[in-house]
Amino acid sequence: MIGIDHSGRRAPGATAAAIAVAGTIVTSAMIASTGSLALPRYDGLWSVSIVTEKGDCDPGYRYPVRISNGMLANAGDSVFTVTGRVGGTGAITVTVSAGGRRATGSGRLAGNMGTGSWTGGSCSGSWTAERRGP
Repeated sequence: MIGIDHSGRRAPGATAAAIAVAGTIVTSAMIASTGSLALPRYDGLWSVSIVTEKGDCDPGYRYPVRISNGMLANAGDSVFTVTGRVGGTGAITVTVSAGGRRATGSGRLAGNMGTGSWTGGSCSGSWTAERRGP
């Protein structure tokens, strides 16, 4: 995964952290969903903030994620793949991948907010999410 700073340039080390966070979100959604998706309840545009707490990845990132019919996707211009799902209880799993690297994450959405953890390579940390629109 390639991180992009606000100027549009690649951010050093952004790949591992971004992949790790997104991966955690996707993985959590898949594990927790147990076959039932959280249809429109969590659909919309979400802003996900990723914080590295362990490892040598960049300290933090913010990425847009779109949830549609309970399925997650990259909603930004950065070149990475986001896959995952939200279960009916708000449990979420995510996998983020790019350039041969991958991260997984898990957590929970409630209303317009969400929290969880992620891991990828030698890095790990936490994530928060906030719904930004339909």
